[in-house]
Amino acid sequence: INCPLYCQARGVGIMVWFYLTKDFHKDTFLFENLQFPHVFPKDQELFFFNDVSPGSCFFLPKGAHIYNTLTDFIKSEYRRRGFNEVVTPTLYKTALWERSGHWEHYSENMFTVSGDTDTYALKPMNCPAHCLMFEQRLRSWRELPLRWADFGALHRNELSGALGGLTRVRRFCQDDAHIFCTPEQLEDEILACLDFVRSVYRVFGFSFHCLLSTRPTPSLGEPKLWDHAEKQLERSLEQFGERWELNPGDGAFYGPKIDIQIRDAIGRQHQCATIQLDFQLPIRFDLQYVGEDEKTHRPVMVHRAVLGSLERMIAILAESFGGKWPLWLSPAQVMVIPVGVSCESYAVQVVHQFREAGFMTELDEGVGATLNKKIRSAQLAQYNYIFVVGVKECVSGTVSIRTRGGNQLGQRDTEEVLASLKHLRDTRSNMEDF
Repeated sequence: INCPLYCQARGVGIMVWFYLTKDFHKDTFLFENLQFPHVFPKDQELFFFNDVSPGSCFFLPKGAHIYNTLTDFIKSEYRRRGFNEVVTPTLYKTALWERSGHWEHYSENMFTVSGDTDTYALKPMNCPAHCLMFEQRLRSWRELPLRWADFGALHRNELSGALGGLTRVRRFCQDDAHIFCTPEQLEDEILACLDFVRSVYRVFGFSFHCLLSTRPTPSLGEPKLWDHAEKQLERSLEQFGERWELNPGDGAFYGPKIDIQIRDAIGRQHQCATIQLDFQLPIRFDLQYVGEDEKTHRPVMVHRAVLGSLERMIAILAESFGGKWPLWLSPAQVMVIPVGVSCESYAVQVVHQFREAGFMTELDEGVGATLNKKIRSAQLAQYNYIFVVGVKECVSGTVSIRTRGGNQLGQRDTEEVLASLKHLRDTRSNMEDF
């Protein structure tokens, strides 16, 4: 087994992540067969689960910082790549899901709510809502491609036995987007999506390969349409130039897809990004645009996620980084430690300076502990940088810097340090020294 388990120490929210090795006997998980490579101490509280909402994660402030930073990362890419965000409801009448085909193929995975006269369902995906938005008026070919992104909460009724920490939950959020384009634009859009995936995964240091997942049984639509869609994706993969392989019968019920398998820092594979081609929903919603020839045509729909589930990606990144988050993603970036009461006012000034610049900065106000113990505590709590400020630093307007790995970067001007850390953060560097 290579199975991540999450444990919550009751009452304190201490997160522990460990693996079961392959060496257990008689189906009994023996303590001596456990390894604990990644332990999140109390100072790094990120999230917890509670039976009041099974399969739904409660993100604590530091976990929420990681969650929001990942979201902001993707949003910044959206602005560069021509995506526009939309906001859609969470609850819909079942008539929408019947129209889209999800009720027939997916209703057992949906949470339903009974109203006075209608039955409603919490959305497990955003695509039908985006089709409704497209059909609000007749579109022109000049508007296409339309690229709509949605960070709305999704709910899927996973069996309780299938739930597994952050990797499989009932409430989650995807960096979900749908592209409506002409058939002539499709190849460029698929290639742009693949490039989006590659650029994001490079930031995390992930290698990856692609799977072309073809028509499953059962499926919607004519086999001829499926064959055409699969050929389109195959041509795009050939042009993309990365390694790919065929994954027969594993497509979505509405269209073939490209699944991206990533390899993390410890060599394990995960399924996150997906690019799905859909000829069916535009037909079921009778979506149309007026072409350059002034006739109506059917758009092609592309479903696309890069990170996939934010919850699952956070689990993968936590494991890949071993709890040692790079500065740009870290919920514990700077700890300032004053040496004596006389230096506290300057330490507070440094904290405010770095907080104003957007850094997660804390002041060690503990009394009674030695300087070495305070530094060690900050390192164990995985603060990227520890700033020690004594009399010399107060006079010269500097800070003495240590990394969580124990490297001493010396005494440096505060403005210089601020500029260096901004550069590391803004370039999303995984480097520690500067």
